[in-house]
Amino acid sequence: MSDTPVKVPPEDAPFPLTEVDKWVLSLTDEEYQYHDWEDMKKVIRENNLSVLKRKPSDLRRYMEWTAETKAEYGSMTTYLIKQRLPKTWGSPPFTSASVVPFDDPSDYRVLINDWPYGLTPDLAHIVVWSRTTIETDPETGDMTPESRKIIEDFVKRFFIEKLGPGGNDKVLWFKNWVALQSVRALEHIHIIVKDVEKDVLDEWTKELDCHRLVN
Repeated sequence: MSDTPVKVPPEDAPFPLTEVDKWVLSLTDEEYQYHDWEDMKKVIRENNLSVLKRKPSDLRRYMEWTAETKAEYGSMTTYLIKQRLPKTWGSPPFTSASVVPFDDPSDYRVLINDWPYGLTPDLAHIVVWSRTTIETDPETGDMTPESRKIIEDFVKRFFIEKLGPGGNDKVLWFKNWVALQSVRALEHIHIIVKDVEKDVLDEWTKELDCHRLVN
């Protein structure tokens, strides 16, 4: 695909474009500045998630892919349910094994993000999908203090501790505000990891027996 800047009218986009998206579409990949580790730490610390962006060519491909996927499946939710999430979940509204998010392995699925933000090569972008509802503040769309603590405990248990000493310096996480979510019907959080080997990523993202339907 050509790297020539493409003007995409917001009304033609398959999802609502943010002001950052519109600006990115005016750039070439060479003009784009990647999010590095220090930048990601700052963005998450300040909860300034609206500045997260994809590489221009990736954003254009993501828009094209999203339009094609919606045309084929009707919605992104249907695509994810049919192609990416555990068959044992069925269709929304889901019935979770636990009312506590990320408590039961059958209630969450760890996957590499198919369309990551524009990150430097030492970073990997993971999405953890949950069939258990993650409580948010109805006024702000952000997590409640209780939800934040639950997610922090999960990230520590599942990711940080498995990396051993120094693991805390290799893992970041965030949950987009409701207004920023491209797939709002399905609960998920984002994990950014630094300098993690592929075999570790493969172990984290492997399909578990509890995710498979029994024939």
